[in-house]
Formats: sequence, C-alpha cells, structure tokens
Amino acid sequence: MFKKILCLSLALFSWAAFAADNDADRLITEALKPSPLETNLRRLTDEVGGRVPGTPAFQRAVDWGVAAFKDAGAESVHTEEFTIQQSWAEGATEMTASLYAGTSFPVHAVSVAWAPALAAAKHVPIVDVGDGSAAEFARVGDIAGRLVLVHSKVLANWDDLFAEYARAPAIIALAVQAKAKAIAFTATREHEILYRHTNSFDGEIDALPQLVVAREDAERIARLLASANPVWANLSIPNKIGPAIKTWNVVAEIRGSEKPDEFVVLGAHLDSWELGTGALDNGCNAALVIDALRAIKASGLKPRRSIRFILFSGEEQGMIGSRAYATTHRSELDKAAGVVVFDAGTGKTTAFSTGGRKDLISAAESMLAPLRQFGADKAIATAESGTDHFDFMLEGVPTFVAEQAEANYLENYHATTDTFDKVDFAQLKKHVAEAAELTFALANAADRVGPRLNRAQIDQTLHESHLDQELKDMGMWDEWANGKRGREQ
Repeated sequence: MFKKILCLSLALFSWAAFAADNDADRLITEALKPSPLETNLRRLTDEVGGRVPGTPAFQRAVDWGVAAFKDAGAESVHTEEFTIQQSWAEGATEMTASLYAGTSFPVHAVSVAWAPALAAAKHVPIVDVGDGSAAEFARVGDIAGRLVLVHSKVLANWDDLFAEYARAPAIIALAVQAKAKAIAFTATREHEILYRHTNSFDGEIDALPQLVVAREDAERIARLLASANPVWANLSIPNKIGPAIKTWNVVAEIRGSEKPDEFVVLGAHLDSWELGTGALDNGCNAALVIDALRAIKASGLKPRRSIRFILFSGEEQGMIGSRAYATTHRSELDKAAGVVVFDAGTGKTTAFSTGGRKDLISAAESMLAPLRQFGADKAIATAESGTDHFDFMLEGVPTFVAEQAEANYLENYHATTDTFDKVDFAQLKKHVAEAAELTFALANAADRVGPRLNRAQIDQTLHESHLDQELKDMGMWDEWANGKRGREQ
C-alpha cells in the first residue's frame, strides 16, 4: 500500500512539474512574440517625455499607463492617489567661473533635485574640498559663504553609483555645519553629460543649494585652484518650490482563479527625471510591466492568485509611491505572495535578488529554472534599498529584484542622454519573458514561495545582509529603527 501511495505521489509531482514547465514555455513564447512594446515606449518617451510628479507630463504618463493596460487586456485598471510633501522644478540654472586675470568661462551645471533655490550671487569664492571627507573640510578651514567643489570618480559599476548616493549626506552635513553657500558636485560622467539626482529621501527640500557640474568644467576649476589661482563663481539657481502635490500609482489586475485575495505584484516606476526622456530609467520597465500583462493574458493561462501590475510614482523622490502603496495596503500584506521589480535599464538579467532572504532561494530557483535559456535562473540573497521593492521588503513580503549587467545604463542614468535610442529591445523582450514567467510562477504555485517575516526577522535580515550599514550611511536607518517605516510587529 505504501508503495502505491508513493508511486501516486511521485506521479502527481511529475505531472505538476510538467504542467509548470508547459505553462512557462507558453508564457515565454507569447512574451517573445511581436507586441506593442516598442510603440508604447516610444509614446511614453518621445511624446510624453521626462515625467516628474506634479507636472503635466506626469499626468499624461498616467493617462498613457491606464490606456496601455486596458489595451493589454487588464481585467481592471485604476489609479491610487498619494501626496508628495513639496513640489519642485528647476529654473534656468546659470554659472560662470572667473579669475583675477579677467578670464571667465561658462560652467555647465544643473541643480540637484529637491534642493533649495539660490538667488543670483556674484563673486562667490570657490573652495576645493577634495572627496568631501571631514579631513578635507578641516584642511580647507573657513568655507562660510563659499561654493564647495567636491571631486568624484568616473562611474564604472553599480558600487560606484551606490557610493555616490551614500557619500552625499555626510558631505551636505559638513557643508551646512560650516555655513557654505552651496555645493558643486563634480559629475561622475565624462563628455559634459549632466544628470539629475536628489539627496533628500522623502520629498522634502534639502538643507543647502547643490549643483552637478560638468566633469570637464569642474576639473578645470580644480586645476586652477591647485595652481594658486583664486576662482570665483557667478551663479543663479532659481528653483521653483511649492506646496504638497498629488500624484498617482497606476494599478492593473488579473484576478486569481482559486485564491483571488492572495496576490503577487509586478512593478516598475513610471516617473523619471526630465533632463532626458526617462527611457532606461525607467520607461523601458514600465512598458515591460504592461507587456508582461499582455503576454499572460494572451497565453490563456489563469493564475491561482491575483497579479497586480503597478506603475509606481515618486520613486525618484525616495520610493514614495511604493511606500504609499505598501502602507495603504498593509492590512492585505499577509496575502502578498511576492513582489517582482525591474529598474535597471536593458542590461542582461543575471539573477534575482531576494532582499537578503536565504529561505527563498531553493523555491525561487525552481521557479526560475525555465529562464536558464536567458541566463536568468539564479536567486541570490543580497539586499538593496534603491528601488520600489524596498518598503515591501521592510514589511516582510518576499521580494525579487532583477539584477542586471550595467550595459549602457550607468552613463545615461538620470542624464540628458537617457533617450529612446539607448534601449536594447531584443534584450527587453527577454526581460518581458522573465518577468511574466517568474510573476506567474509565484502567483500559480500550490504553496507560496515563503512566509511574510515579522519585524524581528526583518531586522535580523537587514543586519545579516549588511543593508543596515547602507541605510545608516544614507540617513534612512532611523525611520526603520524608530518604527516609522516597515512592519509594525
């Protein structure tokens, strides 16, 4: 009798594995077929353009998302409103540098986002504080009323990008303490490429005016200062700062056939900075989310659990939209079976990060096995803070972030050059297949990939993955530590 039961169990397991493989093949085949993916992205980037929350362009992007989801076959589409505490837009930033000898030259610069304005100021002394360390500030001495020039290295890999963000809070604090007039960060890109960052983390206006200065101009100023030539700046940063703004996440859904109250999220952010048209960051992945919905619907497969396809707003201001969604839907998160996020352009997917959770690896890699053909079948127990999975992770929900090769992402990140022509559509179609397959597998599995962690378990995971130190460096740890962010128990 035991042998019969064992044989029956093995047969059922084999059938379930065969069915899952067949589903994956159908999804991948459908995802790789010609689709409106390229047309959708062209409309978002070329016709809508850069998409800062609170602007008419972002409203047009919301309309684009709603219409595209409906065309893709969503069973329902709606928007969810939330608030960013202040609005911000750059004015006509201007800077020139001048020397005693009478030489002057224009400096190519843009304001850091959500930084305060600076009224036109003339003959502001520039001081070089090297890498911006406390030792460098101490070496320079008095910087009150001066423009502080901070050096950088050329951006080469993901670690460099994370370091650029992580070092900024300490530099700003030192400059504020020493009563600097403003900070000029040397651009990490060559060829006079300018880009937009923000160093505030919750949509608040920062403590000090800040600029990103074209690398070639910044290095010229640094050489002049090093050769004992005093350099002054004439600058104006007429940023427009206003009251709180309303913005929206766009949410589409395919309802589950057996467990509709349980759900999986596939998400990307819809907003972008406006110097370019936000193609790699993150228009391509907003279009991916829509095309993954299309592929799942066109396959004819029905997941056991519901799938929510979300285009988040306010990511660039500190993942505000995904935080709002996780907080608003906190009472449902015991039913959340997983969150999948793409946010790194069109470089090849190399693995999926599990937010530091080792307990998810085995089950996740079983689900990812059909993606071996793309080299995307690995799950790794790393953790990061910089995209829309973050607040779901702090709520204990299993999360999966696509880890990707840098490709052409870093040079064009947030930059004037982030445009439609930079997108690798052949690779993006593979990402659609990866997103559709993993999301459907999470939604259709007999058992969930892993439990929702409690607060103590989340805290332990943050320490084990060393994400706690990253959050401390970036000024984000206190909100978790004092209970203002993340799971309450």
